[in-house]
Amino acid sequence: MPRVTAAVLLRVAAGVACVIAPLAVALDASHSFDAEPARVRGERFERAVTAASRVLRVWLTHADARTLLLPDRIPGPGSGLAPGDDPRIYTPHNSGADLYPYLILTAELTDPDLYRGRLMEMLRNEVRYTSARRSVPANLNLKTGELGPPSLFGAGEYAKDGLLAVTELLGRTPWYYRMVDMVADAMDQAAVESRFGRLPASDAELNGDYLQVLARLANTTGDPRFTEWARRIADAYIEEVMPGSHGVPSGKWDFATHTGDQHLRLRDHGNEVIVGLVLQYANEQRWKTPRAAAWKPVIATMLDRVLASANADGMLYDEVDTASLTPLSHGLSDNWGYVYGAVYTFYQCTGEARYRDAVVSVLRNLPKYRRHVWEPRPRDPELALGSFDGYADAIESALYLVAREPVTEALEWIESEMPVMLGMQKADGHVEYWYGEGNFNRTALLYALMQSRGVRPVQWRPGMRVGAVQDGPRLHLSVVAPSPAAMRFDFARHRRILNLDRNYVRLNEFPEWFVVDENTLYRLARDGDTAPALVRIGAELIAGVTLAPGDWVIEPLR
Repeated sequence: MPRVTAAVLLRVAAGVACVIAPLAVALDASHSFDAEPARVRGERFERAVTAASRVLRVWLTHADARTLLLPDRIPGPGSGLAPGDDPRIYTPHNSGADLYPYLILTAELTDPDLYRGRLMEMLRNEVRYTSARRSVPANLNLKTGELGPPSLFGAGEYAKDGLLAVTELLGRTPWYYRMVDMVADAMDQAAVESRFGRLPASDAELNGDYLQVLARLANTTGDPRFTEWARRIADAYIEEVMPGSHGVPSGKWDFATHTGDQHLRLRDHGNEVIVGLVLQYANEQRWKTPRAAAWKPVIATMLDRVLASANADGMLYDEVDTASLTPLSHGLSDNWGYVYGAVYTFYQCTGEARYRDAVVSVLRNLPKYRRHVWEPRPRDPELALGSFDGYADAIESALYLVAREPVTEALEWIESEMPVMLGMQKADGHVEYWYGEGNFNRTALLYALMQSRGVRPVQWRPGMRVGAVQDGPRLHLSVVAPSPAAMRFDFARHRRILNLDRNYVRLNEFPEWFVVDENTLYRLARDGDTAPALVRIGAELIAGVTLAPGDWVIEPLR
C-alpha cells in the first residue's frame, strides 16, 4: 500500500461536499487511460440534462398563481386539446404522477435552490389544496378551485409513477413520507370486496400500481400493514384471477361474479400487476414463507405465457387474448422492458437461466427497431414518428435492462434512439404540451446517469459535462467545468434506502452504475497531475467531493 500522509480536513456548509485536501497517497502511473470515450459520454450527459432543464423551466411558467400546481395540458401541438380549449385541470394521476416528480429530480440536479424552494412549496400546496379524504388526493380545477372526490386511482398512480421514482434516487425525502401516508390512507379506503379482503380496484392497472408500491414499502417501513395489503392483492391474483384467466391476469376482473374480460394488456394501463406480482414474490422468497413455494409455479406459468405471446424478436404486443395469446392489436408495447424487468427479477430469484436468456435475446434484437413508431399519432402530421412518449418508454425499458446485461446491440440502439427523442423538443422547451413531458425528463435523466455511471454534480450548470467509463472496480471519469465542482457518487440504494436484499429490476427505479461502498477507501488521481493522489472514504464520495476539471481515475485503495 502507498504511504498515507495526514492533512487538514476542510469542512463545507451543510456537509454537501468535502473539498479535496484531507488525505493523500503517492501517484501510481497505472491510473493513465484513454479519456476520449469518457469525454464523449460527458457530451451526451450535457445534452440530456440541458434538454431536461429546458422542460423544467418552461413548465414552471404555466404554474397556477394560487397553488403553484401544474395543469395536465396546455394549448399546443400534440397536447390533445381542441383549438381554444384550456381547461386548467390538475390531476394527481397525470400531472402529479408523470410531470411533477421528474421536475423535482431535474431541479435537484440543476438548481438546488429551486428544488428546496419552489418544488417543495408545490408539495406543501399539493397537500393543502388536493387532499380530499385524509391524505388521498383529488382532481383540482385550477380555474375555479373546485376539488373533486377522493381518487384512489390518483393516489396509486402518483405513488407508483412519481413518488417511488423520487424515493429511488433521492431517498427518504418529504416526498417519501407523503407516499407512505397517502398509500396507507388509500388502502384503508379500498372499496372492492373480495374473499381476500378489500382491494383498491377491479383492474390490473390500479391493483398493480398499489402492489408495486406496497412491495417496496413493506421493506422500507417494516410496517406489517404494507405486507398484509401486498399479500391481499397478490393472493387475489394468484388464487383467483390467474386461474380464471388461463394463467395470466385479465385486465378487468369482477370479484363478485369471478369473471374477467380475458384481455391481457402488456403495455401500461395493464402490465402493472405482472411487475408487482414478481416483486412481491421476491419478498416472499427472501422471507422464506410458504407463499414463495406456492407462488413460484404460478409466476413461472404467467411469465412463460407472456413470453410465448411475443413476436419472433421477443417484442410484446399491446394486448392479447388470455386463452389463445392472439394479439388483439398489431401495435407493439413501448413498455416491453417493464415486463422483461419482471422476467429478469424472476431469474434473479430462481437462477433459471431461460428467463435471463429471454431478456438477452430481446436486447440483441433491438437494432431491428430503430426509429420505430411506438405510439402512432396519425391525426398529427408533425408527429411522423409518433409521440415522443413511445420513445421515452421504450428507451427507459432498455436502460433498466442494460444496467444488468450490457448487451452491445442494446447499448448501440439506445445511442441511436436518444437523439431521435431529444430532437423532438421544440424551441420553447416543450415537446408536446402535456403532462407526459415529465417522462421525457425521466428518460433523459436515466440516460444521463448511464453516461456518468451515476456520478452527478451537486449542482449542474450549463456547459458542465460529466462522463465516465467503468473498468471493473475502477472508474475513468471526465469532468468538464469552468471551475472545480462538487460531485456525488452513487451507492447501493436498493439496500441502503429500500432495504432490499438484491438489486432487482424495478419499474421507476434509477439503476445503480458505479457503486461506492461507504466504508471503503478510494483513491482519486487526476491524469497528468504530479501532485499526490487523494484518498476518500466512500461515504465522503456519496456526500459529495469537489473535483477540479480534468480526467480522473477513481478506484478502491489496495
